[in-house]
Amino acid sequence: MSKRKLVLVGNGMAGVRCLEEILKEDPDRFEITVFGKEPYPNYNRIMLSSVLQGDTSIEDIVINSYDWYEKHNIQLFTGESVEQIDTLAKTVHTDQGRDVAYDDLILATGSNPFMLPLPGSDKEGVIAFRDIKDCQAMIDASQKYKKAVVIGGGLLGLEAARGLLNLGMDVDVVHIMDHLMERQLDASASSMLKKELESQGMNFLMNHHTEAILGSDRVKKVSFKDGRTVKADLVVMAVGIKPNIAMAQASGIQTNRGVVVDDYMQTSAPNVYAVGECAEHREMVYGLVAPLYEQGKALAKKICQKDAGQGYQGSILSTKLKVSGVDVFSAGEFGDDPAARAIRIQDEFEGIYKKVIIRQDKIVGAVLFGDTSESTKLLGMINQETDTSDMKNISIFQTKEASGGESTVAQMADTDTICGCNGVSKGDIVTAIKNDNLTTVAQIKDCTSASRSCGTCKGLVGELLAHTLGEEFETADEKETVCSCTDLTHEEVVANIREKGLTHTREVMNVLGWKTEEGCSKCRPAVNYYLGMVHPTDYEDERESRFVNERMHANIQKNGTYSVVPRMYGGVTNAKDLRKIADVADKYDVPLLKITGGQRIDMLGIKKEDVPNVWKDLDMPSGYAYGKAVRTVKTCVGENFCRFGTQDSIGLGIAIEKKFERLNTPHKVKMGVSACPRNCAESSIKDVGIIGVEGAWEIYVGGNGGATLKAAELLCTVSTDTEVLYTISAYLQYYRETAHYLERTSHWLDRVGLEHVKSVILDNKEERRELIKRMEIALDDLKDPWHEIIQNSKEQRDLFENKAVPISSK
Repeated sequence: MSKRKLVLVGNGMAGVRCLEEILKEDPDRFEITVFGKEPYPNYNRIMLSSVLQGDTSIEDIVINSYDWYEKHNIQLFTGESVEQIDTLAKTVHTDQGRDVAYDDLILATGSNPFMLPLPGSDKEGVIAFRDIKDCQAMIDASQKYKKAVVIGGGLLGLEAARGLLNLGMDVDVVHIMDHLMERQLDASASSMLKKELESQGMNFLMNHHTEAILGSDRVKKVSFKDGRTVKADLVVMAVGIKPNIAMAQASGIQTNRGVVVDDYMQTSAPNVYAVGECAEHREMVYGLVAPLYEQGKALAKKICQKDAGQGYQGSILSTKLKVSGVDVFSAGEFGDDPAARAIRIQDEFEGIYKKVIIRQDKIVGAVLFGDTSESTKLLGMINQETDTSDMKNISIFQTKEASGGESTVAQMADTDTICGCNGVSKGDIVTAIKNDNLTTVAQIKDCTSASRSCGTCKGLVGELLAHTLGEEFETADEKETVCSCTDLTHEEVVANIREKGLTHTREVMNVLGWKTEEGCSKCRPAVNYYLGMVHPTDYEDERESRFVNERMHANIQKNGTYSVVPRMYGGVTNAKDLRKIADVADKYDVPLLKITGGQRIDMLGIKKEDVPNVWKDLDMPSGYAYGKAVRTVKTCVGENFCRFGTQDSIGLGIAIEKKFERLNTPHKVKMGVSACPRNCAESSIKDVGIIGVEGAWEIYVGGNGGATLKAAELLCTVSTDTEVLYTISAYLQYYRETAHYLERTSHWLDRVGLEHVKSVILDNKEERRELIKRMEIALDDLKDPWHEIIQNSKEQRDLFENKAVPISSK
């Protein structure tokens, strides 16, 4: 029987979670197509504040990588928006001119940030805080400017403000109300939060009505209705969101505040459904992730023709989160009500506030500040309408003293919810731990989705893991396994490959007892790398275990075209190569040529079928701009031209790049050589940076640019170019052998310690010689992939003439 065609409009958390539920219910029912307007796979929008605050990276908040879509045969179009639905012909039309037919259609278009219609709101430097692009804009602004104004004292505004403080900016938070987070906190909790945030460096302008944004082209000031003004180099509007319903309206689907749906998430159009922030159910539009996931479960059962019961019945709103390091929780009705009574506990010395609202002997709402350990219990009592008539106040607040020191999870019933975002109960987690022999929080997350979204329940999940395993727990959760397919760490996998002489990915998985026959998109590339690192001369690289960009040896762009970056050693080129690049660009209608940050020319927009011929006509080596490998060595002009230069930076840069080009590493490695401490090649933020001083070279390691900036640390000072090459050889080989796959040098160095690395590659002469020897063996067997594919017609057909390949996940 042919599959039904399912189209999902919106690649966000609600829509893709609905797909996951559909795949659980009936994995073979649909041929699935997904459209997402952002040029990324499905990522955790809740964690954007953590990216902004420097606690994590964009790569770390991806929920479903591109390989996940490929594994489930889902056709994904990123950077492409659906503009219109023809509900009679059952087709969707996109802004790229694409028409796709559907049998069933799910709208998950989410919300748009609400931008105040103020004079000057269109000026440069005025942004929202909604997506990765906004997050990056704030990071970029912090590197040039110092003063930020955040309009909105809700959760999103406070998270933006905390992130901007971390980025070194001075921050004013403007709020129209007299207390912060009025939708989640009462006045007492809000006052305590404000006091805490002020101690962290935030400045608040309460009861302020913004009137205009001032400046010529870029924002300079913000003015208020009382006549006051404040300086601003950046304005972040975080005043709310509104459902994105324009496309549904244009297509004749019934809308109100959102796209109107029934209890089975059906819209007014046949076979068209809606979930998430764009959907309006019983006159309610939800902006929290837990209700959106509940909607997805109801829709999955309906669309797969399973017993959907009563469908989606609405949700009791609850929020548990951490605001600038402070735990807060609220659920249900928490405002003062003459018809209800409240139990309050407030300890300003410890920064703790607790309030429970009771009406007719039932808990109808709660607010917790500073200590949210009772949140799960209270939410369960609200949902189950527990009778409190026989309870004492101390029984409602389940303190450890009242329970004889018994842990929070021990007091919980199996039906109590641990992870509100994903609807995972205590019983679900305990069953998974016992049935699947889970020993880490990461494994529980992969298996049950608990702690997968906002992450605030991670501590509770860990506590439940320890409680369930008892004496077996010990330090189990400190063990970082490669992925949920195995209980082995990265180090244990490498050790077993060496000791047992394992030579193939499938052999590793079979011998080491992998839980899944094929592995996953996380462990397959890791095992493939470790095998190549351990057996550099004998191992045949498994192309199918590589990330897609590395399989194609080119960077795939959001519109399905490719980017080719030829190698230019040390950033140096000549007239002949420039003419060659120009001729190829003309021949293949390359729409954009751009100088990269690594001093190379990026040829963007090349059609897939043209890529091998572009390589052939260029007749230049691959620049490895796509690889987990040594990338570029950036150089300044050096002593031959610069009046400040003390060393030949170009000559050394070229020597380094030629020696280590194509070397596979756990993550990308970028290097730079500067001829003097003025550091024009930005050597101090490279994985390996060389800086010339009078008569010597300083070698810096572990630097990192990007969202989480980290300055490199001084490894050593040497006198000659040869010593530089030897030291880099030892350092990179030790990194190759001891880092976890996908661990940047900066994170690896934080983990193992610079002093330890020095003791190995500088102090231990014998180990240094052995590392250099193993590096030479690895370098001897490297070949240029572009040249190999040009000479292999079968590989060209497999890669560039078959069906479309999705974008790489890394």
